[in-house]
Amino acid sequence: MSDALVLDPANQDASPFGWHDTNGAPGPEYTITRGNNVIARDDIDNNNSGGVSPDGGASLTFDFPFNFNADPAEMLPAATTNLFYWNNIMHDVYYQYGFDEASGNFQDNNYGNGGTSGDFVDAQAQDGGGTNNANFSSPPDGNNPRMQMYLWNAPAGNALTIDGSLAGDYLGVAANFGAPLPEDTPIVGQLALTLDDDQGASEDPYDACDDLLNGADINGSIAVIRRGECQFGFKILAAQNQGAIAVIIINNVPGAPITMAPGEVGDQVTITAIMISQADGDAIIAALLAGEQIEGSLLNNTAYQLDGDVDNGIIAHEYGHGISTRLTGGRFNSGCLQNDEQMGEGWSDWFGLMLTQQPGDQPQDIRGIGTYATGQATDGGGIREAPYSTDFSINNYTYQDTDGNVSVPHGVGFVWATMLWEMTWDLINQYGFDPDLYNGTGGNNIAMQLVLDGLKLQPCNPGFESGRDAILEADMLANGGANQCLIWEAFARRGLGLSASQGSANSLNDQTEAFDVPQTPNCLLASTDRALLDSGIILYPNPANQTVNISVTQASGNANVSIFDINGRLIITKEISLDTTTSLDVSQVTSGVYLVQVTAQEGFIKTTKLIIQ
Repeated sequence: MSDALVLDPANQDASPFGWHDTNGAPGPEYTITRGNNVIARDDIDNNNSGGVSPDGGASLTFDFPFNFNADPAEMLPAATTNLFYWNNIMHDVYYQYGFDEASGNFQDNNYGNGGTSGDFVDAQAQDGGGTNNANFSSPPDGNNPRMQMYLWNAPAGNALTIDGSLAGDYLGVAANFGAPLPEDTPIVGQLALTLDDDQGASEDPYDACDDLLNGADINGSIAVIRRGECQFGFKILAAQNQGAIAVIIINNVPGAPITMAPGEVGDQVTITAIMISQADGDAIIAALLAGEQIEGSLLNNTAYQLDGDVDNGIIAHEYGHGISTRLTGGRFNSGCLQNDEQMGEGWSDWFGLMLTQQPGDQPQDIRGIGTYATGQATDGGGIREAPYSTDFSINNYTYQDTDGNVSVPHGVGFVWATMLWEMTWDLINQYGFDPDLYNGTGGNNIAMQLVLDGLKLQPCNPGFESGRDAILEADMLANGGANQCLIWEAFARRGLGLSASQGSANSLNDQTEAFDVPQTPNCLLASTDRALLDSGIILYPNPANQTVNISVTQASGNANVSIFDINGRLIITKEISLDTTTSLDVSQVTSGVYLVQVTAQEGFIKTTKLIIQ
């Protein structure tokens, strides 16, 4: 870890009077970590009031020492300054892409630019209300949001010690549910590899995703389980129910172990669980399969807690909740991301990834969330189901995994952010990377604009399909549709292709993934879900099986209507009048997804999607 002193960081467009202004006149109103966009102060007492804000003096010099090898209380001024800095950076950067006063951003004084004032962020450092977490509450515009940053119990050393041929100490990351790692008396027991019926949910007999077959071996032992196709809480609970005294999860992708989330049943887990790396774990599994008896011990070697206030990705993530909440459904509607398939955690991860990108980064790089807070290296796996990477050997998650294979809501958001990450890197590969986040023209800047515009365009309580279609519409509006094929291909790579369906956005059990893309010129396609991309065509019923009615609201006179399959083959063509509703016989058309294109005079061309059942 390292730190740097940054000079005059305020952006003149977003914060024209500097970060310490509140009256819109030259000169700061505060010399502490308070200003128009945020007040940063400690909340060690967990009372949401008072607290200390470090003072930079008349020169506004906030040069406080960091000490990353001591108790976080010893660097509270530096940590609070970092919290102030990153809240302002998030405000200033995303201001450029449309999170401004009129859209409901967070400012005490809106300087006459619209919106409702009086809602700067209350950012609370080293909050005493919890551990191993952070949060951001965002009420409607004009009401102050609150960011609470907690301390983390991260492993500073090796949590697992074993004997035998592989004797040594091994890095382990504790789950954020169940019993914590003991700090004084270790958990000691024989390691036992779980064996399950591999004819069910998973083909891996060692991932505890199906009924366990060797309960006698597990009883009284430390269960060894490979990460696999089911939630962490499910497999750990299965071992617990067979009498395991603790669990070691073996990562199934390269890189550092990650912090495991509970999933749907993790709240029933009462034993300790850690994850170790794939390389370490595969060697242990091989030794156990060879018949070796291995004793292990689990102990928390953490000397001190770590401070989320200096994990920049976590700060950006939490602020991102404010952006997605204020933009989805409008600045006065703070309840539009409450449905089961909402992607709030995903946007927040992506916001953090975008602001911590560096020149020279590659799409296949491992990008973990919360690596500092959990004591991992910068290339560690982080706290999600997998690190972010376009490499499927590192992150192979697709849309269908949202149906029970990931945690809710963080795992669901993780899958969405994985899709956004694919799109971002495709745009960077097309247009290059620009380190200027304020005025740059690179693919990363284009991605930031598309995502912010998409948040504004999507409906309240969106699902994945709605979110994707809003981004496609954003590209139509901002770029004339120049990136339609690129966007489709990025989402389709992760299962949100043309034929995919979110079903109800209020359910995580009715999704259908698909990997196809439109086979039309420039991949132009409308959304049947909301008719945002080309709202001029109304098809009903849709899905259809006998006839489909076509009504066009943005043109008149005669037109040609053509129906193509997804490979671009013409199925039906007919001349119609746009002055009335026309019925087409589709009874002889086989089930599938089709494109309906209406072409009229004066360049009117509209395309939408039709499903035949």
